[in-house]
Amino acid sequence: MRDDAWVRRSAVAVALSLAALVVAGPVAEVAQARADAYRATVSRLPGDLRERMIGSSWRPGCPVKLRDLRLVRLTHRNFSGDRTWGKLVVHRWFADEIVRVFRKLYEIRFKIRRMHLVDRYGADDMRSMKADNTSAFNCRYRSGVCCTWSMHAYGKAIDINPVENPYVGSWGVSPPNGAAYVDRTPKRKGMIAHRDKVWKAFRRIGWEWGGDWRWPVDYQHFSVNGR
Repeated sequence: MRDDAWVRRSAVAVALSLAALVVAGPVAEVAQARADAYRATVSRLPGDLRERMIGSSWRPGCPVKLRDLRLVRLTHRNFSGDRTWGKLVVHRWFADEIVRVFRKLYEIRFKIRRMHLVDRYGADDMRSMKADNTSAFNCRYRSGVCCTWSMHAYGKAIDINPVENPYVGSWGVSPPNGAAYVDRTPKRKGMIAHRDKVWKAFRRIGWEWGGDWRWPVDYQHFSVNGR
């Protein structure tokens, strides 16, 4: 009798364990999906960030006030396909739209090598580009030549994967380590092309692509007015 009871208890235990596995499978999948979900926040510039930016990416005389800029933190896929966090500073008018654009890029698993504020590179645009850094706000002149403000100086432009999407003109390639990507075929990881999903995501919010310029051509550049 005791052997029979032990057998019955063992059978019940096995059945409960199997039931738990059946339930745990979907629960684990849901938990994993939530962990992998796109995340983004929009906030005013924290005090420590404002202090870091003053004299670096922002200075008195810039065409936008610090109070009109927003810090966007968002998740993206790096070149290994892993989920990681990045930061952009953009104009407050477009912060929510930029969140939506990068949600789409995340969903299509578009790869972005890194996304740091340009202040990490001393607000030096060339250093940031050479590092293949995706960035937005930087109070600088267009093409670095006085005295027309770049759209980056308003927080109304974003450069994506500058190495894979270089700026090409009669002077050469910027950054120089993007030379291998002047030839746009075949399309490789991190590259942007006319009418691809990245292009369409920005076009949905009315932003235009520098890759559509006749000459020079700026494959990394998206801006609110196409300049």
